[in-house]
Amino acid sequence: MDEKTMVNDILVSMKSGLITYQEIINETENIELRQVLQQTRNVDESFEYELFKVAQIKGYYKTSLPANNKDVQKIKLEFE
Repeated sequence: MDEKTMVNDILVSMKSGLITYQEIINETENIELRQVLQQTRNVDESFEYELFKVAQIKGYYKTSLPANNKDVQKIKLEFE
C-alpha cells in the first residue's frame, strides 16, 4: 500500500471516529466521562487536521474550489 492510500485511509477513519465521538458525547450524562471524551476528541481532531495539512502539501488531498459570492448569497437566501 502506498503512502497516499494510507494517509487517505487514516483521514477517512479519523472523520468517522470524530462523528462517533460526537454522538457518544451528546448522550453521555456523566460529566467526568463527557470531559474525557471531549478531550480525546479534541486531540484526535488536531491530529486529523495536521494529517490533512500534510496530505494537502503532498497533493494527496485536493479541496474544492471556493464558492463565489453569487452562489453563497443564493444559498443564504434559500435558507432564510
